[in-house]
Amino acid sequence: MKRFLASILSLFFLLTSAAFAEGEIAPNWYEVFVRSYRDSDGDGLGDLNGLRSKLDYIHDMGWCGLWLMPVMPSPSYHKYDVTDYMAIDPEYGTMEDMRALLGEAHALGLSVIIDLPINHTSTRHPWFVEAAGSLAEGGDSPFIDYYRFTSEAAGGYAPLSGTDWFYEEQFSGGNMPDLNLDNPAVREEIAAILAFWLQDVGVDGFRLDAVTSYYTGDAPANIAFLAWLKATCEELRPGSYLVGECWANLNTIADYYASGVDSFFLFPAAQGEGFLAAAINARSKGAEKFARQYEKVVESIDGRLAPFLCNHDTGRTVGLVRGRENPAVCKFAEGLLGMLGGSVFTYYGEEIGMVGSGDDPNKRLAMDWSDDDRTDQPPGANAIEYPYPSVEAQLADEDSLLSYVRKVNHARLDHAAIPEGKNEFLLAEGDLCLMRREAASETCMIAINFSRKVWGSIEVGPAEIAADLETGEDAATLADGVVSLPPLAIVILIPSE
Repeated sequence: MKRFLASILSLFFLLTSAAFAEGEIAPNWYEVFVRSYRDSDGDGLGDLNGLRSKLDYIHDMGWCGLWLMPVMPSPSYHKYDVTDYMAIDPEYGTMEDMRALLGEAHALGLSVIIDLPINHTSTRHPWFVEAAGSLAEGGDSPFIDYYRFTSEAAGGYAPLSGTDWFYEEQFSGGNMPDLNLDNPAVREEIAAILAFWLQDVGVDGFRLDAVTSYYTGDAPANIAFLAWLKATCEELRPGSYLVGECWANLNTIADYYASGVDSFFLFPAAQGEGFLAAAINARSKGAEKFARQYEKVVESIDGRLAPFLCNHDTGRTVGLVRGRENPAVCKFAEGLLGMLGGSVFTYYGEEIGMVGSGDDPNKRLAMDWSDDDRTDQPPGANAIEYPYPSVEAQLADEDSLLSYVRKVNHARLDHAAIPEGKNEFLLAEGDLCLMRREAASETCMIAINFSRKVWGSIEVGPAEIAADLETGEDAATLADGVVSLPPLAIVILIPSE
């Protein structure tokens, strides 16, 4: 009987997720660093087949979109310096492995986007090798104009070994020369790359790396280039999803939406200085702080939000909310993120409370599947710690952080008004807030208690509790139109009249 019920639930989750594959943008995304995720062949490195073996896990957790950090050939462990834009790094597998991954992901209703770092290439890319060799020999190869070279030293430029020339490199010291995006030949190359991945391979879109560095210090030029990218992708595959890394303040991010790109990551909500962590860590009036900042976001941005707490470049959430020995606050952080509109992005390992800060490799540690199921750690990792149990252990615990994250994800899937609806604050006083989220298909209310110690009561009128996201042992109650919330609790309600 249990097996039968599990099959029915799996079918339900499949149908729910699949609904977002038909021209809809997935509301729940999962970022994966393939190298650190799952090893399928015993060489210690995560690979595409290892990731493919965990697609059922990802689907059952309620993620319906998958963002892969760069999978193209690269000399670095992080692979943001590409040497071939139309291939798979052999460490990760083959193009056949990639196609198999996409086929199985799509069958589960999972959308897949890949990282596209086109601000720069590797110095080992054939374009740069040809350009550098030509300059050294006094030639005039057309590939010289693929990059920006100068004969005079300047800020943002690096010396070209063996010559008197310098090349633009905004990411200093990374052997990542910037492309000349004004060159029509370069744009033709990029269009061919987009067509290859969208049409031939079948990915569902791209995460656009470092969009403020396409033309450093020139936001209008960046926005114009992004508009060209979006138009090209739409022509190649209508409905493909683009999300950009615009690491900037709210006003700048809002400006970039003029490009037509679907989303830009909501950096003002993320990291230790973001408004989510600030509201969670506040000693009082957390709800007021949260409401004030979230209203600014909604008023400023005309487009689909892409909130997140952390990613591969930032410290992880456990550290942001000081939650190493406090699973309740870690749960609450994930729950609060999940109550934001748009497409929420979760970094792999967040669901089990992984930690990481400081040097970049520490933020990209091996996924902890079990005591004997981890990849090798990335080179340079020097702070390796797992304060919470493995996936295997947390799957067996209905009160675990992992189980809580799964509940949050499925609440977003079950209630379309959460990711899609227009937001209105009905209450924001002290540590209590009540949001109304209204979409064409549904209206719901979201009641939140930011206090870590004190229960709170909110008048909600005639309603029913649709989902309760408590972080401790106590459960919320609803009587006579008043919902009573234990500390660090979130409750989703459906008005009954």
